Amino acid sequence: MLKLAERMGRAKPSAIMAVAEKAKQLKAEGRDIVSFSIGVPNFLPGEHVYAAVREALAKDSGQYGSNRGADALLDAYLHHLEEAGLTGYTRKNVATGIGAKHVLYNLAEALLNPGDTIAFAVPYWTTYVDIADIIGAKTKLLPCPAEQNYKLTPAQLDAALPGTHVFLFNNPSNPTGMVYTREEIAALADVLVKHPDVWIICDDIYNRMVFDGIGYHNFVNARPELRDRVIHVDSISKTYGMPGWRVGFIAGPEIVAQAMVTMNSNHITNIPEMVTAAAVAALTGPQDVPQQKNLEFQGKRDQVLAMLDAIPGVKCPRPQGAFYVFPDISCAFGKSHGGVRIDTDVDFCNALLQAKGVACVPGSAFGEPKGLRISYTCPTAQLADGLKRFAEFFAELK
Repeated sequence: MLKLAERMGRAKPSAIMAVAEKAKQLKAEGRDIVSFSIGVPNFLPGEHVYAAVREALAKDSGQYGSNRGADALLDAYLHHLEEAGLTGYTRKNVATGIGAKHVLYNLAEALLNPGDTIAFAVPYWTTYVDIADIIGAKTKLLPCPAEQNYKLTPAQLDAALPGTHVFLFNNPSNPTGMVYTREEIAALADVLVKHPDVWIICDDIYNRMVFDGIGYHNFVNARPELRDRVIHVDSISKTYGMPGWRVGFIAGPEIVAQAMVTMNSNHITNIPEMVTAAAVAALTGPQDVPQQKNLEFQGKRDQVLAMLDAIPGVKCPRPQGAFYVFPDISCAFGKSHGGVRIDTDVDFCNALLQAKGVACVPGSAFGEPKGLRISYTCPTAQLADGLKRFAEFFAELK
């Protein structure tokens, strides 16, 4: 009997997309559903992006492009890096891919042999574990519960790095929305310097979505000697409301960037001309739309926290970036709603969806079964309605 490759037994469909599909199905059946599940920004880029695409379409060459990325796109990303305070990179230090997920997969293939270890904090973005499983790498999970604000401590990191090949760091965090301060970044960077045999991947795709004036900070600026080991990952998906356009970036040591180019030559060849034009326009054009949305998301964050703070027993560290809130809802375990007993985060999310039509992703999808993720990018009126239903659900628990 013909069989698939062994690695497909380790590959799992996205838990986040599974929740989104279930909500979509209920909506198609006529249910009034408010979805806090999938992490999409829910806005469109400015008109200048579409104008750039129309112009590119009119001039389409129909030819293959660069495996690394068009020069205009590389330069736009380099400018984007400089605005974030990351200077000194050249075209040889950067490469593109079909979204940050594709870039992360290629990095895993380039940096990790089967059996090598990749370490990252818990809660984590679901894809980190999925990619590691597919390529046969071992994961070293570093628990960061709500009691420590979902943040990794220097002591944890120091203990985890011996025997680790890659340390993967997400800041701001998906799923928690937590952002590390300058001082916290510096303390972790001091630890990383002590472990020179570890590659460092920084998943920075929410770096323009930071609230409360806390700012985005990084290891390279904290300890410049880390530059030769740090790989920055970025994307146009979240900041510019362009998740479907699929453009991701890396910046790092030349050897790593070249590895990405080699992988692209075998995987995707190049990013299409029209998509390239859209990404260049987004990165170099007016920034009013993403700046306005960032302020809007900060206000929505405050709405969600106000609702959660009013529920006895719920604990939620204050997120300062991205567009997620990750409350600890374990106070609901052992209770029932409408005769349905809730013992786990999955039970809670299923009951919430069935009873109130509110879709959230169970925390166990991110490695933390005491919590759940709320993505608050839906329209303002829908957000208020969903939060009201969420609070009612808690009030009705027995």
